[in-house]
Amino acid sequence: MKKTIPRPPRAKASRLQRANYKWIYLFLLPTVIVFAMFYVIPIAQVFVTSFTQWDGFNAPVFNGVRNYVNLFSSHSFLTALRNLFLWGLVAVFLHVGFGTLVAFVLFQRPRGWKFTRAVFMIPNVISAAAWAMIYRFIFNDDFGVLNGIIRIFDPDFSVQWFYKSPWAFWAVTFTWLFYAVIVTLIVLGDLLNIPTELTEAARIDGATGWQLIRCIQLPLCRGAIGTSIICSLTARISMYEQIALTTAGGPDYQTMSLPILLVNAITDYRYGYANAVGVLMFLIGLAVLYVVNRAFRMDESDY
Repeated sequence: MKKTIPRPPRAKASRLQRANYKWIYLFLLPTVIVFAMFYVIPIAQVFVTSFTQWDGFNAPVFNGVRNYVNLFSSHSFLTALRNLFLWGLVAVFLHVGFGTLVAFVLFQRPRGWKFTRAVFMIPNVISAAAWAMIYRFIFNDDFGVLNGIIRIFDPDFSVQWFYKSPWAFWAVTFTWLFYAVIVTLIVLGDLLNIPTELTEAARIDGATGWQLIRCIQLPLCRGAIGTSIICSLTARISMYEQIALTTAGGPDYQTMSLPILLVNAITDYRYGYANAVGVLMFLIGLAVLYVVNRAFRMDESDY
């Protein structure tokens, strides 16, 4: 009489998992269809039409790389790239740095830290467009708060911050520089998730407060800091409201940005040229993701 050899439990479980994959794919199918309709297909269309001359009404006419040649030979585009690079440096070292500093201060829970957290978050509830309009009044030469304070010490002081170079660049920068609550929340979340056993063991070994920050807390927050850098840099790539409602890219293109170029091209019915700008913004965003992921080893586990 033959003995039946039972199948290994692992093989049975593996077969069951493969059977469940059908249902997983079935439930994912609507999401995949929506993602393809509203993301993949439009992005592919942007790439294709960036090589055409297109006014948005007539059929696109292929013109090779002429849009890109015109783009890279444009003074306004080169200025926009320079501004993006400078704003990127400011975002990484000042914007993210300030938000991270606030997170570490709040993590220590000093006296009044709850009130400070609430006050710090209130301005971020206001939209970027509203803040741009508020700063137009703050930096106004005639009745602005800033110039009013400066005239207490220098009665003859007069600067049109948003309309005079090089002050316009920094005036636009201040409309977003210190509103880093998203950075603070992301970093603070990682700080709160650090196991207390690590810090307690370090204190028992004689570690000081600065050594805890430098050797334990900062390294374990690298994923949060990297995510904050990605969010801040991509926000600079897509920054439109603050510029459109204050300087509109002036004076003399000194505050020009890629979204301003894109919208200007659309209003001029140069959709192919606008899509070429969109392709470059997309590629810059991918480059930011790749570089930050590699620099902060965000794919590696912290624990």
